[in-house]
Amino acid sequence: MNLPGKRIVTFIRKHHILTLATVHDQIPWCCTLFYVYLPEQNLFVVTSDPDTRHITDVVAGGSGRVAGAIALETKIIGRIRGIQFTATMSPLQDDLMQICKTAYLKRFPVARFTTLYLWGIEPDLIKMTDNRLGFGKKLYWRKEGT
Repeated sequence: MNLPGKRIVTFIRKHHILTLATVHDQIPWCCTLFYVYLPEQNLFVVTSDPDTRHITDVVAGGSGRVAGAIALETKIIGRIRGIQFTATMSPLQDDLMQICKTAYLKRFPVARFTTLYLWGIEPDLIKMTDNRLGFGKKLYWRKEGT
């Protein structure tokens, strides 16, 4: 399986909030979500109620296509890092559901006190900017077959 590089995975796993972008009827929307990343599945796992704007956009659009970003907030230019990605988002089901639920609750134990509507976000393209490697240095990963 073609998985994102170690530097990208390490960055993703050090953070816990992503910005998700959706579009429906040519109207864009973005939101922030807590996530856990499962590198073995190359999957961001999030929870979100079915009636939220971003979920209704994903469902209404039919394709599940989304974009997102994770950024390190810093004023020091030489330390700027972040990723942008394109992905497919869908509700989690079957065997994968239990693996993802366990991982999500381990990372966010307080989520035990709410109803979990788990969704998977599977990236197919990730672009990472890492100024520690040089100003504006970009690393790219693309899922095989895309």
